[in-house]
This record gives sequence, structure tokens and C-alpha cells, in this order.
Amino acid sequence: MLFYEVIPIRMFHEGATTLTYSSTSPLKPGHIVEVPFGRSKTYGIVTREVKTVNFKTKPITRTLYDTPLPSHILKSIYWLSDYYLSPLPLVAKLFLPQGLGKNRRKKPPTSPKNSLKSPTIPLNSAQKSALSSLQNISTPTKLLFGITGSGKTNIYLSLTYEALKNNKSVILLVPEIALTSQLVKIFEQTFKNFVYLIHSRQTEATRHQIWEEILKEETARIIIGPRSALLSPIKNLGLIIIDEAHESTYYQENPPKYSALRLASFMASTTKSTCLYGTATPLISDYYLASSKKSLVTLNKKAKSSAVAPTTSIINLRDQTKFTRNRYFSNALLDALARNMEKGFQSLIFHNRRGSAPLTICESCGWQALCPSCFLPLTLHSDSYHLVCHTCGYQVKVPSSCPDCGNPSIIHKGFGTKLLETELKKLFKGARIARFDADNLKSETLDANFDAVKNGDYDIIIGTQTIAKGLDLPRLATVGIVQADAGLSLPDFSAEEKTFHLLTQVIGRVGRGHIDVAEVFVQTYQPDSPVILAGIKSDYEAFYHYAMDRRKSGHFPPFYYLAKLTITYKTEAVTIKHITSLYKKLAREYSLLVSKPTPAFHEHNQNGYTWQIIIRSTSRKHLLDTISSLESTAGLHFTIDPPSLL
Repeated sequence: MLFYEVIPIRMFHEGATTLTYSSTSPLKPGHIVEVPFGRSKTYGIVTREVKTVNFKTKPITRTLYDTPLPSHILKSIYWLSDYYLSPLPLVAKLFLPQGLGKNRRKKPPTSPKNSLKSPTIPLNSAQKSALSSLQNISTPTKLLFGITGSGKTNIYLSLTYEALKNNKSVILLVPEIALTSQLVKIFEQTFKNFVYLIHSRQTEATRHQIWEEILKEETARIIIGPRSALLSPIKNLGLIIIDEAHESTYYQENPPKYSALRLASFMASTTKSTCLYGTATPLISDYYLASSKKSLVTLNKKAKSSAVAPTTSIINLRDQTKFTRNRYFSNALLDALARNMEKGFQSLIFHNRRGSAPLTICESCGWQALCPSCFLPLTLHSDSYHLVCHTCGYQVKVPSSCPDCGNPSIIHKGFGTKLLETELKKLFKGARIARFDADNLKSETLDANFDAVKNGDYDIIIGTQTIAKGLDLPRLATVGIVQADAGLSLPDFSAEEKTFHLLTQVIGRVGRGHIDVAEVFVQTYQPDSPVILAGIKSDYEAFYHYAMDRRKSGHFPPFYYLAKLTITYKTEAVTIKHITSLYKKLAREYSLLVSKPTPAFHEHNQNGYTWQIIIRSTSRKHLLDTISSLESTAGLHFTIDPPSLL
């Protein structure tokens, strides 16, 4: 009889790790098995053989696949659990497909894979120099800081070809397939059926079948997809590319919480491969680390010689003389939109708030429409005439009179992309206008209409951050940013960084060398803000030094490690009682910086009231040890290395 430790993918008690089972046949670490679990069954991953046991064990029911998971996957499961203090069963479940164990309809035999052919990848002198520098860096993780339009894609292609030629597999992470369809298409065209594509719109069965193919695959392949593609069981891993590495989607918000960037770096280190972060706007902490480890390569020349620097106009929203024809669009921006329509050019209007109006109030008594679960303002969607909570999805019809005083004087303040669309349709009758944001139906998304947008079938494109990134539109002449400082007022250490990223990314949509017109109109209440000025000039160095000074004085990353501790109870009084008790306990840790308890940004939901404490330390180990000592605290949840405190 043989005995094996198995990580089940179901929790069995707090601090759960592994269970021991018996087997009549030999197994290897990484084998996926079905095991008895209480009165039911579950699946798990074999970790190691146990020579002897002095207790009764249950037998492993069956082995699901002859091929075990690659060794780097098993190491990653343990690393992720330790690094983020996440239970092993929850982490192990991340790496296995949904619907494991289901009998799937057999797929027809796949077409034979083509032999690898040398692709034609044009590189200018700046790209060749960057590629050479990357290849000469010895550290596993490298940062390619390439300005918008510098041609990072061609460097990705070159590195991918070199890896495949050496029979090494490649993982290409993208923020969302919809935002990066151009990049995906280029890889598919260049490497044809060497590519496995993974995305959320695939059915559970399709994703499961692709996962099984990857598990059994013996030759080098390319896996392309969002964060979850990193968890694929590919063998002989040689290269991980993370495109738009600053994107927030690379952090998993739900337990087990983790950063795909940190996991990718660990995988590269353990497999002696390369992890490349590619971005035009690096995260401050990543830039700091890459600079200190001399693993930073800069690509600051546009790929096309025909690229032009955009002319930028800063328009003060407080100066009403600039807005005599419309309250949302300055006269100069409206003139540019009209010129573009005459010449057959496109315009892009950016505002990072969807809906029609974010505030609905009673002019008579001051009543405000709030979500009954979240206590957050409801947003008006005028097309359906509903008020919607953008946090939990609650919807209600707009009241005809005030629920408190009965007065009919209900007004709506502020504006979102739907209102901007309505205004532009009034101003430019007959214009072909498209809006892209999270309210789009499936048939209305940017992904579904990408070819029409690229071909110039729309005169004006309106949207949120969906349209700010990754788009290369040949007919785009003008970008209008309706309120550039909208995100600066958020009470979060990353608010300035996110604002700078968005400004730089959206401005980077013009001047890419297709046409000789490139205009940017930046409307803002803070025309002198260092963040706005640096973003407009795409001056990363200026922003970086400004932000580093702010973060050092505020005790934020990269100078301190952070953890957010939250406690939730049904009533506010009980929540405050428990968070106060926790604060008194933490305050005795003199080597920690401990914030006073405050309501969470989203203080109330269907689970009750949430309050939070932020703890900081220059030692990550000390931070983890402190949290580990608190794990028995009732109602406590924690986030380590939170990218945001909201």
C-alpha cells in the first residue's frame, strides 16, 4: 500500500492544508485525483508520497489524467499560499478547470500543428537595441518601458519566436481579450495554430477541453489570455509576457487574492525563464524595482517615422467663456469635432464615468437617491429611466416625486457617457456616434464592433477606460478628455497613478503615424495639477519623481508594505466594537504603522457594515506574522499588498 498527501480543492477547516490517502498504484506529485471527502467526494492534487502512516486512511478513488501537472505549477500553489496567506485548498482550486470530472463530448481530432516558420518581424534601430538589452539582462523579471506607439508588439513577437525555436513555451497575458484584439490577431497570424486562446466568453466545456489539451501537450506552444492563462499547465515554460502590465485586472480581487505580476515573476524564477512586463506607464513600484535591479529597458522612439506629436490644449472648466455653446464640451473641442466630420476623420471622447448622471436629489428637502444595500449614490440611466447602483447592480425606477417630502422637484446632477452621447447627437445631427462602456449589450461592445471602429464607420467614439487602451485607429485625429481630474479626488494612494495612466494611454491613441493630424483637448478643474501636466506631456519621469516624494512622506509602496484589515458585522455598533478592539491589539506593535479605524469606502452592503484598518511595515515578513497572529479574530478579512485602499 502506498500513501500520498493530497491538497483537496475544498476547505475542511480553518488553516486547511493537505490530507493523506492510500493508493494501490504509484502516483507522482501533480497528479489530479478524486478522493473521498467526508460523505462526498472532491478532487485534489497529489503533493508527495508519505512512507508510513500511523492512522487509518481512505483510498484515492481514481486518477483523472495520466499526465501530472508540471512541477512549476505545484511550486506556484505553495508559493501563492505562503505569499498571500491563502488556504492551500482555495489556491489549488485556482489551477484546476471548472467542471473537472465531467464527461465531455469528445472533440474531433485536432488538426496537425504546423512546423515553426521564421516570421518576418521588422525592427527599427531602437527596437533592435531594446531587444538586445533585454536579452543581456540576467534577472528573470524585466520591465520594457515603451512609450505608446513604440512597437512593443514586435519585440514580443521576436522573443516569442526565439523561445519557440528553443522548444520553450510562451504565456502572453493581456488585460482583457476585448481590449487587445489587435495584439491577439497579430500573434495568431504570425504563429497560426501554435496558439491556444483562453478567454471568459468561452463555455466551461471549451475551456476545460483547452486545459486538457495544454496538459497533454508535449511541444512548445503559446497560451494567450487574461490573468487565468498564467495558471495553464503548460510544460517547458520559457517566456511570460505581460502586456499593459500596469492594468488593475492583473490583480484578483476575490479570495484567494493575488497579483498575476508577482506570480509570473515567481514562475520565471523557478523555471529559469523570462518574465517581461511591457507597458507605456509602469506601476511606480515596478519601475522602482526594475531601476534598482538594473532590469529596466526603455523604448522611447515611435515605431513609425510618420508619427506626430499631438498638439494639446488645456481648457479650464471653471472658465465659462470657453463653454458658451455647451456646458460639457468646450467651444474649441466642438470646432475640432466639426472639422473632423468634414474631413472624414474620427474623434474620441473620453470620460471615465458611465450612465447619465451620478446624483439624483430633491431640490426641496435635500433627499438623495441611495442604494439601500450599499448606501452609495444611484446613477441615472436615462435610456431606461432607471436608477442603478454601479456597485451591487440594484435598480429602481426614477421616482416622480420625493419619497421624503413628496415634492416633485427631483433633479439629476453630474454627467456620464450616456448623457454625453445624448448631447453629441443633438449637436451633430446625422453624425455616426458610438458609445462603449460597461453598459453595452453584447452586440454593442467594442470587441463586437472593432472592425467598424477601425475602418472609420463611426465619426465620434465615446467611452470610459474601455476605449483608452490598446486601440490603433488609422482615422483618429482628435481626443477630447471631458474631465481629466475626475479620479483625483478619490481617497486612495493609487488615485494619482491611475489618473496619470489613463491620461497617458488615451492621449496615446492619436499621433500614431496614420494621418498628419493629432489634437488633444484636456478639460479640467485643476489645470496646474502636476499629475495632469505630466499626463498631458506623457512625461513619466516627472510623474514618477512627484509620486515617489508623495508616497515616501505618506508611508506607501514602494517604501512600505501594506495590508488592509476589515471587519464586517450586521450592525454598525458591533462592527465598531470589534474594530476598536482589533486596533488596541495592533497599536501595541510598535514596529508597525497602524491607521485608526475608519469606515470602508463601500461601508454598507447586504452583509452589513464594514470598517477597516491599514497597517504598514518596512518588513513584509513582519506584516505577515502580525496577520497570522490575528487569523482567529472573528469577522476579520485581510488583503495583502492591496493595489487600492477603496
